[in-house]
Amino acid sequence: MNRGMMLKLENLVQLRCAFRQLHSLSYRKIHRTQWKPVQSSTYTMRPVQLHPQPWQTNAFFGVALSQYRLLATKEGKRPGKRKLPPIKLKIERQEVNIQPRMTVEDLARAMDKDIDHVYEALLLTGVALDSLEPDSVLEEVWIKEVVKKSGMKYKWAKLKQEKVRENKDAVKRPPADPALLTPRPPVVTILGHVDHGKTTLLDSLRKTQVAAMEAGGITQHIGAFLVHLPSGEKITFLDTPGHAAFSAMRARGTQVTDIVILVVAAEDGVMKQTIESIQHAKNAKVPIILAINKCDKPEADPERVKKELLAHDVVCEEYGGDVQAVHISALKGENLMALAEATVALAEVLELKADSTGLVEGTIIESRTDQGRGPITTAIIQRGTLRKGYILVAGKSWAKVRLMFDENGKTVDEATPSMPVEIVGWKEVPSAGAEILEVESEQRAREVVDWRNYAEQQEKIKQDMEVIEAKQKEHKDAYKKERESLSNLTWRQRKAALYKTNKHLIVMRSKERVESDKNVLPVIVKGDVDGSTEAILNILDSYNADSECELDVIHFGVGDVSENDINLAETFKGVIYGFSVNANKSIQQLAAKKGIKIKLHNIIYHLIEDLKDELSSKLPPSVVEHIIGEASVLTTFCVTVGKSKVPVAGCRVQKGQLDRKLKFKLIRNRDVIWKGFLTSLKHHKDDAQVIKTGMDCGLSLDKNIEFNIGDEIICYEEKEVERTISWDPGF
Repeated sequence: MNRGMMLKLENLVQLRCAFRQLHSLSYRKIHRTQWKPVQSSTYTMRPVQLHPQPWQTNAFFGVALSQYRLLATKEGKRPGKRKLPPIKLKIERQEVNIQPRMTVEDLARAMDKDIDHVYEALLLTGVALDSLEPDSVLEEVWIKEVVKKSGMKYKWAKLKQEKVRENKDAVKRPPADPALLTPRPPVVTILGHVDHGKTTLLDSLRKTQVAAMEAGGITQHIGAFLVHLPSGEKITFLDTPGHAAFSAMRARGTQVTDIVILVVAAEDGVMKQTIESIQHAKNAKVPIILAINKCDKPEADPERVKKELLAHDVVCEEYGGDVQAVHISALKGENLMALAEATVALAEVLELKADSTGLVEGTIIESRTDQGRGPITTAIIQRGTLRKGYILVAGKSWAKVRLMFDENGKTVDEATPSMPVEIVGWKEVPSAGAEILEVESEQRAREVVDWRNYAEQQEKIKQDMEVIEAKQKEHKDAYKKERESLSNLTWRQRKAALYKTNKHLIVMRSKERVESDKNVLPVIVKGDVDGSTEAILNILDSYNADSECELDVIHFGVGDVSENDINLAETFKGVIYGFSVNANKSIQQLAAKKGIKIKLHNIIYHLIEDLKDELSSKLPPSVVEHIIGEASVLTTFCVTVGKSKVPVAGCRVQKGQLDRKLKFKLIRNRDVIWKGFLTSLKHHKDDAQVIKTGMDCGLSLDKNIEFNIGDEIICYEEKEVERTISWDPGF
């Protein structure tokens, strides 16, 4: 064996010994024993030597040769054994919880992927990707397809079934035993056209000056009053506004009334609001007493009024009907007792009775916020007797009655059926027209309010889902129709056709977005009482000029203008409109600092006119052409300018004058052929600035257009004129 082989063998032996010692070291460390060098039974560990020593024996070579043979084999194969293949771990596919009506964004979130991944998975399907948005709802087939193509498996998510809540609402009591009922005063509503004398009539009956106090002489919101007649009878009157703005409040008044007194002016006859009042009374199935007012005037014609009412199924007793007609003069107080007696007589016929025991029931006529006393409501008690400390629920608000006031502002201890009363103690301002119900405790009141909020929320969700489903069905039908028209095209042709079809829509949307940003007027409406705010909103509902300027009511409420209103108006760059409310000095200074407009009015017509002016100011001015002069073409020829020939028209000014600085247009057979400026204007051979009536001239245009004899040349100037919004609120 040569010298090189011996060196290799010795190195291998030394390496093996080193590995054995390292193995022993690790073993001893594990068992916390002290490490000691391990000596080979055949040889000792020592440095690798380049030359063999004479003391080496044949045993050394035997060990070395055995080690060499072991390493020399290719894979160290041992007879009877074969190498096992590597174990492959089973890869669990990710499960994705899917559910119906998933959007692209929802599916991407459930798969823990980005939205682009979903688009890529849908690339080779029949889905039009250009119509998909992150909030687009995917069909069930598409959802499953995306999950499969992503190497995942799906399972239907178990939807949490919300526990059905028990109905905790408060309801009216069953009808009372007729033996327990006691007579009550009638509740009378005075209806009629604007300025026909309703408030004056009521003022004469209760001997106060309400009409003089009302802004503009028009009643702004409902007032409920108890009138004591000389005979000892009591009548509760509701004074409802008569003009168009408050039709909703008039309708609310008829929901609690027993008798309607229809006031018609003898000289005007039946008007628009008169017809509406008749309809309200008929819808509420309330009997009518006709009060023909202003009979003291020379032009009064009561018989004409009665005949006009026949066309609306209001038949007076003189014509064989059951409607009592009383001729009165509210201003002079003439024949008012006859009207009161007719009302009392009709109430006796109706046998008006109520149960004055048990839980209280009533209706809110008006609601407002008082700075010192908080939310206050004017209500009519319809059942039971209301006292201090009672717990009431109305709409989504509740109250513990702290104070009660009559129509004169005096405190009262109790309110019986048909009695109007102001109630103090509400947690929030309830809506006018809401039903009042007494409950046992404050806890019960909170339960009722919570249930009503929940029920309203569920109803809103239901309505939203109906709208969403209708929109989705509409989009799906449109998509299928579009796909059918493109079914014979290739994928590339289909994409090109869709892009070509939708390209102009994208441009239009961007333009519309810019225009809408410029032509939107956000407004905040504040009113003194709930009914006034509601009436203003009803007028704004008739707004129909969104194509010119969009009107956006971002907030409305009851009470004076507050700092929150200023901040909200600043956010939306809006205008605050207040009706019979105030804005203190600090609020006005804050609004001026932030550039917010606060517009306060006491008469509704003025508020609406102001709003129309504000809307009109948002409109871009219209351009009006003002004609300066007219000329007719008598001859045509061409002149050479450089290398080109320029058409020239020989004209005569027929009217006004031609001014070279202004704009011109060419008219042929009543069609406008061209608009622009002149490049030259000459009288004979001289350049001219102005050509007057009767003078001849030659002119050329800034565009190469051939003239015809008989063409008209019009000189005009453009003036910007402020536009007015086309919205007509109805008065």
